[in-house]
Amino acid sequence: MGSDKTILLTIADGVATVTLNRPDRLNSFTAAMHEELREAIAELRDDKAVRCLLLTGAGRGFCAGQDLSDRAVAPGAQGPDLGASIETNYNPLVRSLRSLPMPVVCAVNGVAAGAGANIALACDIVLAARSASFIQAFCKIGLIPDSGGTWTLPRLVGHARAIGLAMLGDKVSAEQAEAWGMIWKSVDDDKLMEEAGALARHLASQPTHGLALIKQALNASSANDLDTQLDLERDLQREAGRSRDYREGVAAFVEKRVPKFEGR
Repeated sequence: MGSDKTILLTIADGVATVTLNRPDRLNSFTAAMHEELREAIAELRDDKAVRCLLLTGAGRGFCAGQDLSDRAVAPGAQGPDLGASIETNYNPLVRSLRSLPMPVVCAVNGVAAGAGANIALACDIVLAARSASFIQAFCKIGLIPDSGGTWTLPRLVGHARAIGLAMLGDKVSAEQAEAWGMIWKSVDDDKLMEEAGALARHLASQPTHGLALIKQALNASSANDLDTQLDLERDLQREAGRSRDYREGVAAFVEKRVPKFEGR
């Protein structure tokens, strides 16, 4: 994709790197940007060579959430239907990130505010530059956290911190987010993309079919009781045990060599 696009997509070494590309607006979303992102994710979902997604932002911010000047959501004489925007754009995006059958790494290179924060937190493994921050900015304009925020935050940081963040809109630094368990790791700014890229390439070289099943099991666990989860583990382990990657992993262990996984 060319630099005039609001979403950039590159594929190398089994990793698809998707970059939000409206740096002059802190990569805030418009309807057109959502459409381009849907197309990019659909393209990599169908590409058998892609075994990991790395999501990041261009410029000094990751994503400032919704662009409030976008015609689809801008307040006017009659209030906009923000529910329609969520139903059409944000909910499908969060669902696609959660269900994508490969690891999704997010490299938060700057501020992640509003929907931008919650889209980052919907990814599987989140790294953030030390200068980055997470802000539930919705309360400042009379809205509620969307893009899965009211589901994700309590599960990551607990009810007390989630409701405090949602009602006060305080900025959470990358280091605080790591300490609270919101993200995997905070790293020096100049090392972010190097570390995120290395992590994504590592994941792409692993038994990614099994990693997708791990993702499926953990995502299901919050809604399941123990018996249901045990049954799911049984079923997914049955599927994993029939994979080529399991056979290769065991063979490599027995033969004392480095395995060559195919993601199947």
